[in-house]
Amino acid sequence: MALPQLSQDMSPDSFERMVENATHASNFLKAISHEGRLMILCHLVSGEKSVTELEELLSARQAAVSQQLSRLRLEGLVTPRREGKAIYYRLADERPRRMLELVYDMFCGKDKD
Repeated sequence: MALPQLSQDMSPDSFERMVENATHASNFLKAISHEGRLMILCHLVSGEKSVTELEELLSARQAAVSQQLSRLRLEGLVTPRREGKAIYYRLADERPRRMLELVYDMFCGKDKD
């Protein structure tokens, strides 16, 4: 996919849309830029997990996991589901999965020993 070219003859509407998209992209990147949030997303790629499961997988305290999940939820990257007292999270859409695939390829792939 080719990236758009900025030019001085862009319409004000096009420029405004580009700024708005840049803001959304920046918020998305900020949300995944924390290693705890990134690890939560990595675990959720394989499917829905409860907060307790995430605590165990991450060897982290409930308060820390909940704080990171709150940020991911705020940015629309995860979706909660309550079942009794347990809360389960899953990826909200394919954006986090696609980004994680790229990050994995860039930083963890077979050539990154």
